Amino acid sequence: QVQLVESGGGLVQAGGSLRLSCAASGRTFSTYDMGWFRQAPGEEREFVAAISRSGGTTDYADSVKGRFTISRDNAKNTLYLQMSSPKPEDTAVYYCAADRTSYTNRYSPSGFRYWGQGTQVTVSS
Repeated sequence: QVQLVESGGGLVQAGGSLRLSCAASGRTFSTYDMGWFRQAPGEEREFVAAISRSGGTTDYADSVKGRFTISRDNAKNTLYLQMSSPKPEDTAVYYCAADRTSYTNRYSPSGFRYWGQGTQVTVSS
């Protein structure tokens, strides 16, 4: 089992930058595929990005491709999401997720086993 704690959220201007972090407890972080999801008010939780155990493979939602970068530091048990040129429509609560268990549902919240509490990101225009 793993516990996840997100940080780094806040208010950012459109076109600026922000880096989210997700600290994982335990010694199994490097054995999990990891992901970021987000949920805006009144919306369903949606896939943002994912990264393989080694960090060698990444995947992004079309809406963030080219602007956001997912990375990980297995020595520090930490997952990151670098948000560049954010837009007001990126405003949401961002969640860290661990242990992608389903290839079929790899872009769905149901495809991940463990979740953090979330961190609010607000992008002003």
